Amino acid sequence: MFPGVGTLVNIVAVLVGTVIGVGVGHRLSQRSRDVVTDGLGLVTLLIAATSAARVADADWASAVGSSAPTLIVLGSLLLGGIAGSLLRIEDRLEGFGGWLQERLRARSRDAENRRDRQRFIEGFVSSSLVFCVGPLTILGSLNEGLGNGADQLYLKSALDGFASIAFAASLGWGVGASVISILLVQGSLTLLGAALGDVLADAQLAAMTTVGGLLLVGVALRLLRLKQLPVGDLLPALVVAPLLSLAVAALR
Repeated sequence: MFPGVGTLVNIVAVLVGTVIGVGVGHRLSQRSRDVVTDGLGLVTLLIAATSAARVADADWASAVGSSAPTLIVLGSLLLGGIAGSLLRIEDRLEGFGGWLQERLRARSRDAENRRDRQRFIEGFVSSSLVFCVGPLTILGSLNEGLGNGADQLYLKSALDGFASIAFAASLGWGVGASVISILLVQGSLTLLGAALGDVLADAQLAAMTTVGGLLLVGVALRLLRLKQLPVGDLLPALVVAPLLSLAVAALR
């Protein structure tokens, strides 16, 4: 198989799931849509907890010290959050979602279409974050680029396909637009893996996965309508985490 086939399968799964979800969504009441979104939020919390548990990874603790992983996560979120807020990543994601929605349908000033626009943006942003932040995105894409096969991305495709049905039933066609984010993020990571080889040690992967798990907690809180955390602004923490781990390990 050629590099990138896992991402292409992922894109097809999300598009098919979106079509099914939109078709089902028209037959569901708003209450049912909210329940579906709540269920997805709870499952996202479960996945997030599994990822965040890597903070106790033995290889990571051995490389940086037993008390350092939590501090590295804290530092990554602080530094990454500052960088993301200065770059206005969350605003740019929402702005791109709005721009894309307007290109796909005629503009209108009435209240119904304003609600549709907001729903499209929320579907695009929330699904982009869920599909692109998780550990399978990082590990699967890098492994495929390294020539280790796309098995992890195939698993991710199955999960994302079912998730996109739930998302689209509640949030509509904006979920399908998230394939642009999937293509950019996973495609870039696959190319990075192919170009650089195995550059991340287990400790650095654990740091990235742990931070990704915490970001997924933020996504889950958004889905559960508990707090609209600016998760997009925290995305740079995924880059900061392995760099901090490398720096701490070098200073020991």
